Amino acid sequence: MSDFITETTSRGWFSRIASSFGGMLFGFVLLLAMVALLFWNEGRAVQTARSLAEGAGAVIAVASDAVDPANEGRIVHVAGEVRSSEMVRDPEFGVQAAGVRLVRHAEMFQWIEKQKSETRTKFGGGEETVTTYSYSRGWSDEAQDSSSFRQPQGHTNPEMRWRDRAFELSSAQLGARTLDVQTLGRIGGGEPLAVKPSDAASIEQTFGWAGTAVVGGQIYLGEDPSAPKIGDQRISYELAPLGTISVIAQQEGDGLAGYQTSAGDVLLLVDRGNVPAAQMFADAVSANTAITWIVRAAGIVFLSVAFMLTMGPIGVIADVIPFLGTLVRMGTGFVAFVLAIAVGTVVIAFAWFWYRPILSLAILAAGAIAVWLLSRYARSHAPEPQTATV
Repeated sequence: MSDFITETTSRGWFSRIASSFGGMLFGFVLLLAMVALLFWNEGRAVQTARSLAEGAGAVIAVASDAVDPANEGRIVHVAGEVRSSEMVRDPEFGVQAAGVRLVRHAEMFQWIEKQKSETRTKFGGGEETVTTYSYSRGWSDEAQDSSSFRQPQGHTNPEMRWRDRAFELSSAQLGARTLDVQTLGRIGGGEPLAVKPSDAASIEQTFGWAGTAVVGGQIYLGEDPSAPKIGDQRISYELAPLGTISVIAQQEGDGLAGYQTSAGDVLLLVDRGNVPAAQMFADAVSANTAITWIVRAAGIVFLSVAFMLTMGPIGVIADVIPFLGTLVRMGTGFVAFVLAIAVGTVVIAFAWFWYRPILSLAILAAGAIAVWLLSRYARSHAPEPQTATV
């Protein structure tokens, strides 16, 4: 079977107009969703900022080697070495190591379909699309469902038996404190863990598959690593090691739990290394600001898409003359972008006023005072009118 297929499809002008009205309806739904998202994002940002400020004002530094009952229920900052007698282990392959988390990455050599389409508008408003499907063999960490390929014959993939999976400690110690799964799950950082060739025999025994090989620090499941076949898999690992961490949480017995703020958030901050509480809160504030701006930008982008969809029928109707349709789309695209900026900023401003009324009023008052002072300054320095003499 060929590894390349080309298909040409056509749609008439009336069919495209009908589809564009469906897109217009979706555009209205998307518009409402983005307005709701932008409004919610401002509330989320304010709540998180207040929670972080509350936590920063109440946190106390405590030692890791002792637990003071007087601090029960308080938000504390503790730093120290994570220790555990338990090993993180992949039971299917028998790979184990001392660490917080062992992550298995699985890939399979398989057929991969790629699709490329080119569409052109014909005179009279019709549309012709040329789609090329290409097939190649390669490694992928996602199972490619060959049954959904345009041409599955000759490009069949077997089931991907082993997938990505994470194995974590069930508990560990931070000095005199016990760390639960929730806290351990927030410890980031990871580094490649190379499987040793000397481990091949034990892996083969645990795994129960003769001929298992270890190549380049990875487990290879297939006949010949130098000539992979469809269905061969390779397994690699990443380890989040034990080490020094810093935690901001609520003291709960000899353990740590999320601290419920009056603002509404639950604070549980974990960093690698001995990081001061002030720096951890500053980093959290920066992350909150970044998330806020990312959501704002995404909301405005999708608002632009929504407005373009609502004006879609105009461009399709103009496509009866392709050149005219292109010009109309350029115009509607610009209008959609302007409307997205306008609506997005209005929603954000209204949300600011809704969630931060005092600050909003203060900003408005400061702006009004600044305008008044500037206008007064301008009037006082205006040149006196000249009186004509005869």
